[in-house]
Amino acid sequence: MANYSAVDIKDPAIVKLLDDYFEVMHHQDMELFDKVFHKSCALYSTQTGELSLRPYDIYREAVAHRESPATLGNARRDHVLDFDQISNTLAWVRVQLEMFGGVMQDYLNIVYLDGQWWIMAKMWERVGDSQP
Repeated sequence: MANYSAVDIKDPAIVKLLDDYFEVMHHQDMELFDKVFHKSCALYSTQTGELSLRPYDIYREAVAHRESPATLGNARRDHVLDFDQISNTLAWVRVQLEMFGGVMQDYLNIVYLDGQWWIMAKMWERVGDSQP
């Protein structure tokens, strides 16, 4: 279970989305991936000094074909660090998780569409190394 102590999220559907997101990142359950990431979403990073943009299909393919953090024995330290809900249909969340030897922070733009919350955009950065 993720640590939500830094935020006050009133909508249980948003908490469910985030819990599912952490599950997807750790176990790479692709059926759950399809329930978390909207098919029009994109993943962004600039860690190499250049923009890396991965649309849904490319990101999904990469996740599906890598070894999962769970399989690799990575620690599970999931945190929700910040949250702002702009309206009934738009919010953003800053989360932190550990995978592949790194501590990652993500900015997740989430939208309420078609009766559920979805991740529409993800910006991520490695911010440190995992502790044993």
